[in-house]
Formats: sequence, C-alpha cells, structure tokens
Amino acid sequence: MANLKSSKRNSTASPEKKTYATPALEKGLDVLELLALQPAGLTKSEISRQLDRTVSEIFRMLLTLESRGYIARSNDDRYSLTLKMFKLVQEHPPTERLITEALPIMHKVAHQTRQSSHLGIIEGSEVVILAQVNPPTSIGFYVKLGSTVELMEASTGYVILAHQDEGHRERTLAEWKRQTGGTLPPDLSKHLARIQRQGYEERPSYKVHGIVNISYPIFDERGSALCALTIPYIQHYETTATLDKVRSALRDAVREITAAIGGKMPHA
Repeated sequence: MANLKSSKRNSTASPEKKTYATPALEKGLDVLELLALQPAGLTKSEISRQLDRTVSEIFRMLLTLESRGYIARSNDDRYSLTLKMFKLVQEHPPTERLITEALPIMHKVAHQTRQSSHLGIIEGSEVVILAQVNPPTSIGFYVKLGSTVELMEASTGYVILAHQDEGHRERTLAEWKRQTGGTLPPDLSKHLARIQRQGYEERPSYKVHGIVNISYPIFDERGSALCALTIPYIQHYETTATLDKVRSALRDAVREITAAIGGKMPHA
C-alpha cells in the first residue's frame, strides 16, 4: 500500500494515524515478521532487543501467538514460526483451487520432461512458491515449496509482470519499490516487452549456475497473469526431454491450468 501523505485539507495526519493504530496487533505482527527472517529462531530476550520493546510486552505476544499455533518454542526456549500461515494461504479458496487444479497437471509435466516444476505467485516484493513437483529421476534440481525469491531475481516474477495488465503491473512495481527501497532495472520495460512478445521467459537462472529457467504464465478470468509455471531445466544423464519438448509441455500445461481455474488465455 502507498504511504499516506498529508495535504492542506488535513494537517493532522499523524494524530489520525495514531487514532486508528492497534498497538497490540502491531506488536504481534512485528514478532511474526521478525521470526520469518530467523530460521533458527530467537529467544524472548533477543526478540525484545531486536524489536526495542520490553520483555513483558513481548512475553504477552509470544504467549498468544504460541497458543494460536503461529509460533512454537523449542527445548532451548527459542521461538520460531510454524507452518500455520502457509497452511492458511493454501486453504484460501482461490489459492486452494489453483493448487488443486495445477498439481495433477504438474505431475504429468514432470513425467513428460523428467524435470521438476514449480508454481509461483508475486506477493509484495517477492515470488512465493505455492506448489512444487519433483521429477521421477534419481537426480534433479528443485525449488523448495514455500520458499521466496526476490522479485527482480526470478524468471517467474518477470513472466507474471510481463503478462499483467498495465494498472496491475504499476501497483506491483510500486509495492516492490516501497518494500525494498530499490531502483527498478533500467531495461525493465524492454525486458518485459520481449517476454510478452515471446509469450514466456527462457534464460539462465539468476541464482544457480547450470540451470535454465523456462517459465510460462497462467491467466485469470480477465486475461491477466495470475501466476507462472516454471521448469528449472538441468542436463543430467537421465535427461530425455529437449528444450523444445519442455517448452511444448509447459505451454500445454498452462493452457490446461488456465482453463481449469476459469481463466482466459489472451489473444496471440
């Protein structure tokens, strides 16, 4: 969301903001957001120190979040996130339907190509992996389910951006800039236009040497990209599918998933 700005008609933006603030909720969210960045967890005192709050304030938050199942405490008194929030996302009706329809098709693609695939969406400044299928081989490469990748370092992200309607893309990029404080790549418009003309993205991985990411968009009912299906293609001794076969399998899969969720493929 964009930051609120004061105007001549309202010079009391700060008091108004305080009026609508909910300190207890903010403290709880602060704890969750902090622990999301700490895979090893934190102790009560470490959380208190990093959030610049008293131990008694934090203790009440931790008790509530633990009782609701959002965090868990280990034997050495370190708190960490549970999978509850991830499960809530998956149980959200639109997301649940997307995953339910996509997984059987993704398994089919894995057997056709003998490569892994993953389904990603844009959330804020990141790409989140909602579904993932391993290849039926003894060797392979896959992206971890539930993991996140910075938007500007993910083929999935670029493919979604390239196939969003203009208004949606502007909001997505504005949110990325707000959350990261970063500057958009100078060639972003040309990059997205090239992907849109081609209909997909194929390029060496931004993160891993030796991987070629091939990513196709999945569309909603308006013909705007909702998510993307990606194969991180890797050559190994059990590889049987050529890049042409992988592209064909992905192209058929995203059409099938788009139709299954009531989406609409845009005109070529």
